[in-house]
Amino acid sequence: MATEQHPQESGSVKRRHRPEGPQRHIVVFIFSVALTLIAFAAVAAGGVNATFAVILLLVMAVLQVVLQMGFWMHLKDKGHLLPVVFMLGGFFIAGTCIVMALYWVWWE
Repeated sequence: MATEQHPQESGSVKRRHRPEGPQRHIVVFIFSVALTLIAFAAVAAGGVNATFAVILLLVMAVLQVVLQMGFWMHLKDKGHLLPVVFMLGGFFIAGTCIVMALYWVWWE
């Protein structure tokens, strides 16, 4: 006869899945709004160096994209590797197209 092993007997502990809840989404939303306000204030101030403003806006945009994809599109969860791979491939192709278009316009 086969014996049944319970999780407590084998030494492994089964963990319950904890629902995420709205707390993380609220924090990410507040962080996104704060990033938007910082970017707007940097441009509206007018006394900021143009190069610094562009770099700041690009950093804010990248942070916004990571937050949006990670939390609102649930790409941080398990089982979402294929959509992440396809999005990274799309970013690579889009970036290549932009670089080639700039090269074509400026140096030809």
